[in-house]
Amino acid sequence: MNIAFANELDYEYIKGRDHHISENLISAKIKGKEIYIIRNSDGRNIGWMRYGYFWDNIPFMNMIWIDEEFRDRGVGNKVVLFWEEQMKQKGFNMVMTSTQADEGAQHFYRKLGYQDAGCLLLNTQPLEIFLTKPLS
Repeated sequence: MNIAFANELDYEYIKGRDHHISENLISAKIKGKEIYIIRNSDGRNIGWMRYGYFWDNIPFMNMIWIDEEFRDRGVGNKVVLFWEEQMKQKGFNMVMTSTQADEGAQHFYRKLGYQDAGCLLLNTQPLEIFLTKPLS
């Protein structure tokens, strides 16, 4: 497995699969090195992770996606730990993410040391759980 910053060659891959980001933001996030591409040992893309900043100063993982056939093999775990280490090297002492209460991802994050930090309820969406993790 290889984790690399996305580049312009990855634009179409991201655009065609990540339906939770405005198309006009993809290039800026690629240039800002805020999207990682996950590749298998053959060099094939098997997922991505992207982040931004909560309150413009806390790294916030917005999306992690691993293709179904590569799940439950530790890939997501490695990507999150890689991102956390990158954020630590940049001088951040905390990271955040969120997940819907009806998704199993909350258990994944808690196993990685994330703690509940609050919730948000929008009119048409399930409860969104915010999680934080101190970087030591």
